[in-house]
Amino acid sequence: MLIRQAKVSDVKGMHLLVKGHAQKGELLARPLSDLYEKIPDFIVAEEKGEIISCGALHVSWEDLAEVRTLIVTKKYQKKGIGAKMVYELERRAHKLGVKKVFALSFRPKFFKKIGYIEINRDILPHKVWRDCIKCPMFPDCGETALIKTIS
Repeated sequence: MLIRQAKVSDVKGMHLLVKGHAQKGELLARPLSDLYEKIPDFIVAEEKGEIISCGALHVSWEDLAEVRTLIVTKKYQKKGIGAKMVYELERRAHKLGVKKVFALSFRPKFFKKIGYIEINRDILPHKVWRDCIKCPMFPDCGETALIKTIS
């Protein structure tokens, strides 16, 4: 398995992952155009030429970044790939000088297992007023806010 920077040629495969998991209610949907616009934020895990995982790091503020759109294909879940993806995103955040990484997740147990702690979403006003307010599920989407200090 190879974890690498996502490329434009990966976007359609990433979109299929997002769409499938969003339909199951496991994460929020993302339009194809959003993935193309944010391709520098994304990494992918590839196995034998197939995209099996994707995830993004989005810097929110001077000391804060978000892990977004983290997906591992069902066939490859429970093999540590999600954790490896998050660790790679945290490494990138550290290189950028970011001190804290947060996530909004329907699966908080996963993030807690890798060192994140649950927080009140109200301490993330940039996220709430930039992104959440536009979401059709706002204010009660059911996602849990979690954070981890990385440096």
